[in-house]
Parts: sequence; structure tokens; C-alpha cells
Amino acid sequence: MNWELLVQLLVNGVIVGTLYGVVAMCFVLIYKSTQVVNFAQGEFLLIGAWVCWALLVKFGLPFWLGFLFTLAFMFAFGVLLQVVVLRPMIGEPIISVIMLTIGLSIFFQALLSWIFGEFVKPFPEVFPVESVNILGLNVQTAYLMSLIISLVIMVGFFWFFKYSRMGLAMRATAFDQQVAASLGISVKQVFALSWAISAMVSALAGVVIGMVNGVSSALSFFGIKVFPAAIVGGLDSIVGGIVGGLIIGVIENLAQYVDGQWLGWGNLYQIVPFYVLVIILMIKPYGLFGTRDIERI
Repeated sequence: MNWELLVQLLVNGVIVGTLYGVVAMCFVLIYKSTQVVNFAQGEFLLIGAWVCWALLVKFGLPFWLGFLFTLAFMFAFGVLLQVVVLRPMIGEPIISVIMLTIGLSIFFQALLSWIFGEFVKPFPEVFPVESVNILGLNVQTAYLMSLIISLVIMVGFFWFFKYSRMGLAMRATAFDQQVAASLGISVKQVFALSWAISAMVSALAGVVIGMVNGVSSALSFFGIKVFPAAIVGGLDSIVGGIVGGLIIGVIENLAQYVDGQWLGWGNLYQIVPFYVLVIILMIKPYGLFGTRDIERI
């Protein structure tokens, strides 16, 4: 039994799982504030990665500046998307809005493939070293950066929702939109901000994955893999999104180890998150931290 490989994969699982948790928080943020599941979340990652790649390669910006511009662009993009496309759907059946997000996913996939092509394009070298050695384990520098930024984002989310005026307004809107509106909270502004934050934070994950694996349309599949993390943790729980991301990240890397050492199936790494999703839903339909809806007849 290769213990060194197992420990390496577990560490990678925790790091990637933290990234999953951050994107899962974006799923939860939109769902809590609008009751909509955003199936275009993976395309937010892809758009962010392509925008950053273009700023670095086409315009020659340094990484730190291109990264900040990317986050600013995605924030504005999220606001514009909500105001122009999604705001007119307020009051419509939820299934209609969900189908709209699926349509947006397909549209953005086709548009980005038309603009940038289908082939993988590598990021320019951002860090002087590709990986660093920590206690005998090789960790990708991009993943190490993402771990630090992800932890900062999680702390930032906690402070934002706990103490900031807008964070409290978003919590009130998630609890009851009509009550929030009666208290003078602009529900439309809350909706726009939730989509903007979701797009911006998702772009972070897209840039990190792009630096490691290159940028192509396949990157949007990352958003689909995060969906089980959000469901496992509970679609209305920020903490659940983080825990679900860590669970999925560790389990899929364990599956890679088991598959490589004994089974030899070749695809267990990709499908095991959905096995976990099914099992959790059979045991706890609302996820590990989700709120059970109680209806009285």
C-alpha cells in the first residue's frame, strides 16, 4: 500500500475541496436569496478563466492586475446578468428561472467556444516555481494560493453576513422576501449583489483551475462537480457548502487512489461525487446541514 501517494492525494483533496466549498457557497448564496438553483455556475468559472487568460496573454498585463480586473469584470457581469436577464423573471415560476439558467449555460458555452476555440490554452507562467515541497509533499503553487484565498473568502463571508448592513439585509431576504421588503430592504438590490458575488468568487476558482490544467470548455464541468457538494452540505447552508466541498474533494481523491491501486476502472474519480450525492439524499434529503421544510395541512 502506497502511503505516500495516499497522503498526497488526501492533501490535494482538502485543498481542492476548499475550492469546491467556496464555489458551493456561491450556489447557496443564490439559492438562499432567490430560491433559484443556478445551473450556469460552471460557466461563471469558465468566463472568469477566459477573461483572465485574455488579459494576461492578449494585453500582457501582470497577473495581479489581470486578476483584479477579472474580479471587477465578473462582479459587473453578475449585476448586469441579473438586471437584464433574470430580473424580468421575478414572480415567474421557479422552474422557468431554472430553465433560463440552463439556457444561459448552453449559450455561454457556445459563445466562448466561438470566441476562444475548443482547444486547451495554457496560462502563462504566473509563479516562479510550479510546485512547493511542504513536509515532503508536492503542492501546486496555484492550489496553495487558492487555499489561502479561499480561507480569506470564507472568513470574509462570515464577517459580511454577521456584521455588515448588506449582509444582514441578504439574510433577511433569504428568510422572507416580503418581510424584508416591508422593512425597507431593496430585494432587487440584494438579488443583484448575490449574483455579482457568486460570479466574482466563481471566477477565482476558474482562474486557479485554469492555471493548473489550462483553459477550455471542459473547465465548466467543475461547476457540475460542485453541485453535489452543495446538495450534500445542504442547499440553504453556507457552512454546509464548505463541509460538502471538503467531503467531495477528499472522497474523489480517495476514489482516485482506490481506482488506481486496485479497481482500474479509470473513471471512478469523476463519478464518485454523484454516488455520494445519491446516498446522502437517500439518508438526508435536505443535506447534512439543510433546513427541513415542514408543511402543515
